Amino acid sequence: MKPAILWKGMRLIVMPVYRLTASSMISSFRVSGKRHLLLTGGRGTGKTTLLRALVPLLCPGAQEITTAVYPADRVEIRESVGGKIAVIGRFDPALPPGENRMRPVADGFLLLGVPALHRMAAGESEWAVLDELGYLENSCPEFRQAVEALLDAKRVLAIVRKQDTPFLTALCARQDAFVVDLDDPAPALGCVVMASGLGRRFGGNKLMADFCGAPLIANALALAALPLLACRIVVTRSEEVEALCNAQGVPVLRHAQPYRSDTVRLGLAALLGKEPALRGCLFLPGDQPLLTQQSVEALALTAAPDVIVRLCAADGTPGSPVLFGADYFSELLHLPDGRGGNAVARAHPGSVCLVSARNDAELRDVDTREDLNQLRQLTNR
Repeated sequence: MKPAILWKGMRLIVMPVYRLTASSMISSFRVSGKRHLLLTGGRGTGKTTLLRALVPLLCPGAQEITTAVYPADRVEIRESVGGKIAVIGRFDPALPPGENRMRPVADGFLLLGVPALHRMAAGESEWAVLDELGYLENSCPEFRQAVEALLDAKRVLAIVRKQDTPFLTALCARQDAFVVDLDDPAPALGCVVMASGLGRRFGGNKLMADFCGAPLIANALALAALPLLACRIVVTRSEEVEALCNAQGVPVLRHAQPYRSDTVRLGLAALLGKEPALRGCLFLPGDQPLLTQQSVEALALTAAPDVIVRLCAADGTPGSPVLFGADYFSELLHLPDGRGGNAVARAHPGSVCLVSARNDAELRDVDTREDLNQLRQLTNR
């Protein structure tokens, strides 16, 4: 997958195509504790491409039933074991123009689809893969029942076509299913880039220090620009950071307030002034240059109004960034002087959900020039 965002010299470039990564989705799915992973979304959202990336990471060797569409002709299903193929839909030019111009072929479902699902349910693999379930499948009660039986017997990775049918709606409403709508994969989330540090231990403006050819803060600005986030703002005391953000068209708020609580309050209030219906807000440090897109996506996919999502190390040690659900906005807006978001997280331990970083180095920040040199060395390995 090409990165959605990159730096070219000192310029922030936003790429035109953005796709969620398989690794971020798996992280969020595992944290959810759900049994099944269902992908949905409109045409062109990359459902099958993502499913193909998920299979070797989540369920290698799983039996599959796949669908092939031949426009203005037919729809086929194929069983991965044995490669048997059956037609489940035939194009009917008499049907009105639109997406659904295939008529169901019952024999395809009854002679191959249903037996194949039963074989998958009885197989040894923990997982089964279905690509995809659509309106044709809704026409066959026996096939629908076999899918439900498969969901009871196995863990299922499936693409569910985004259509309003009772069968497809019921699948996506299952309490044991983690459903990702690729048209709208996360709730409305804001992002505050925490860039107000004074850099006393660093001996200067660390956020503008060079890191691999770009300012140290560049990685945070790139991550904050991810399309998964509805809005963002950089909160800083630095004229240089303000100038960089203005040059790149990144919303920025410069202030002279003394406390970390001021940065939290000013940033969140500014975002809520623009987007009052935000369901959560990511507080993103400006000095973690190894933080990845995959980890930010995993936090966003795990977000919920009543949850505090934290990135953590492999041993479970919590770190930053932290994504607070909207239920905690009032507390964040009224933090005591000198206190940060950690105070809210500590006050609600039962609401904290930990998401593991792909690499512990993502959690490392820069306080000193030695820290910066160590992280530079990590990037050269």
